[in-house]
Amino acid sequence: MNAVLKPATSPRSAAPAGMHPDEWSARLDLAACYRVFAMLGWTEMIYNHITVRLPDSVSGNEKQFLINPFGLHYSEVTASNLVKIDLQGKVLDGSPYPVNPAGFTVHAAIHDGLPGAHCVMHTHTTAGVAVACVQGGLQQTNFYTAQLHGMLAYHDFEGITIHAEEGPRLLRSIGNCNAVILRNHGLLAWGKTLSQTFAVLWTLQRACEIQLATLSMGAPIPIPEDIAQKCTRDSLQFNPNHGAGRDVFDALVRQVDRIDASYKQ
Repeated sequence: MNAVLKPATSPRSAAPAGMHPDEWSARLDLAACYRVFAMLGWTEMIYNHITVRLPDSVSGNEKQFLINPFGLHYSEVTASNLVKIDLQGKVLDGSPYPVNPAGFTVHAAIHDGLPGAHCVMHTHTTAGVAVACVQGGLQQTNFYTAQLHGMLAYHDFEGITIHAEEGPRLLRSIGNCNAVILRNHGLLAWGKTLSQTFAVLWTLQRACEIQLATLSMGAPIPIPEDIAQKCTRDSLQFNPNHGAGRDVFDALVRQVDRIDASYKQ
């Protein structure tokens, strides 16, 4: 029997002196993710965020996070210029870059309030915001929505997200759902790993794109409840026993590597 050959990936750079290898690994993954978002067109000039909680091997019992330096485009993010912050958004690593408070308010509430929220991603894509702005939100009418049955929450728009008091209401809206539509605002996903969170957000984004195209053509065909439940059970996208999206994410990172691997700096 022939062995299955895995595509080659470029080697990871070594951690800088004085930095824990687990922090450097998290930085590499997150910087690569920012470049994947840029490649997919999921950017909003210098705005929006992807955040990752550092493992306890790095932070001990403290909650510490990595976030993009405010002012840089996603295509400029690198492992070394990511900013390490605490739950209040205080810079912990002496970074010269500021942090956007409107971005981390939502992320801090989720990281702090949901024990499994290792990673949080938020976008303002055209399809995502469009679906967030219509009555009824995401309809159960396509292959991708059917894989999100029981996984999708909604949170009503309260304005620009700079007020910490919105956090508890946001958490109540989310419950245990990994995919979230922020009404009149955009899309959000969270998960136990970066790759799982990406798989959830990608599926939600794709569902919105298909709905946008479908409604421009006519009335969609509804998917029955029992079929949607079965699709979500059968989907391997988010299943930890099947990589939880890591293979998909790695494939996209290999594309980024071929275009520009400077995120490893």
